Amino acid sequence: MSYDKNNIFAKIIRGEIPAKKVHEDENILAIRDISAAAPVHVLVMPKGEYVSFADFSATASPEAIANFFTTIGLIAHQLGVNKTGYRLIANHGGDASQSVPHFHVHLLGGRALGGLLPGDTLER
Repeated sequence: MSYDKNNIFAKIIRGEIPAKKVHEDENILAIRDISAAAPVHVLVMPKGEYVSFADFSATASPEAIANFFTTIGLIAHQLGVNKTGYRLIANHGGDASQSVPHFHVHLLGGRALGGLLPGDTLER
């Protein structure tokens, strides 16, 4: 999958499509997911042109990678899910149903999330 400069997240980052922002700085944008799967469902994305986690982890600087994940932790704290628990999901490629060729992480929380895959039981 190659980077498409006209993907929906690139357009949101450029301000061409409105979104409910949770966090924004010069390198990262976090928005509410319009198809929320949990009470808290935020998409966190670097503003750089990275297709996937594999691309981001291979080509972003160590500082950018550390800042990205530190910022996710700060957003989780800001939203209060750090107290009850949350899940991070990053899809890569077709088998994982990656639908937008722009690396992003889903931050989900606000309720018990159950197992990781359909049919899994809740881990305790």
